[in-house]
Amino acid sequence: MIWALSRQQALRLPSQLRCFSSAASRSAAEVKRLGVVGAGQMGLGIALVAALKAKVPVTLVDSSPQSLERGLSFAGKLLAKDVSKSRITQEEADEAWSRLTPTNLIEELGDVDFVIEAVPEIPQLKFDIFAKLADVCPPHAILATNTSSIPITRIAAATTSDPKDLSNSSRVVSTHFMNPVPVQKGVEIISGLQTSQETVDTAIAFCKAMGKIPSVSADSPGFLANRILMPYINEAVVCLETGVGDRDAIDAIMKNGTNVPMGPLQLADFIGLDTCLAIMKVLHTETGDSKYRPSVLLSKMVDAGWLGKKSGKGFYDY
Repeated sequence: MIWALSRQQALRLPSQLRCFSSAASRSAAEVKRLGVVGAGQMGLGIALVAALKAKVPVTLVDSSPQSLERGLSFAGKLLAKDVSKSRITQEEADEAWSRLTPTNLIEELGDVDFVIEAVPEIPQLKFDIFAKLADVCPPHAILATNTSSIPITRIAAATTSDPKDLSNSSRVVSTHFMNPVPVQKGVEIISGLQTSQETVDTAIAFCKAMGKIPSVSADSPGFLANRILMPYINEAVVCLETGVGDRDAIDAIMKNGTNVPMGPLQLADFIGLDTCLAIMKVLHTETGDSKYRPSVLLSKMVDAGWLGKKSGKGFYDY
């Protein structure tokens, strides 16, 4: 991160980049309205937690009316469950629900202070969305991505045709929430080469307002969470395919030996084996390191359509 460099190192940087270390705002901007792009499990979770915890109006965007309908139905069930377990009151649930505004039009994000993209891990899809957000959102709005693997510097570059113009790219950051968002406290804050310090400060402050505990990561393949987690899962699959242990033994030893709530194979099923494979491929390609080579068995299971819990079959049957 540029702002972590010494003064002597910073002086050797181009002037466009040096401004982030010498003239950083260090102050977080207030977020009064949030936009979320993508009404899937992650996007819906982010929108719901923001409405409930940060108490801000949320515009939830998805091009698919069916996805919006499913997402809102899921949100209603989550709120009802929280009320039934006395985690929140009915009044708090009603207020959170009233803060959610669904729409199929990304153009309706013209009044937000912060927007979080949470669509599938397809690079060009994200690049196209960020190019659109740069045009639609107000000039002060933070443009955040929930990507788990795509470089933030590359996403930020999609917001401008002129690399010297930092007006859009400097406000791009990653807020990588952990799944499921309503339960997990962790969120990674990742800045690209172009990201300003004020953008990072605002992202950290807003995630804290959502009740999350931010951890700052460099823009490196896999960031922190997946750089550590995915090789762990992949090695468990290798142990299974090479006969070091069977499924139950592998998951049991990690649960009972390290006190994690579920073993690596069950966790992979919950994440989605296709997601695990995609992230391992990114790690392998971006680093060129053979230790990140995806397991052969993992690839075969994805080819078979055995993606885990969401498809009904993975290492376990659902």
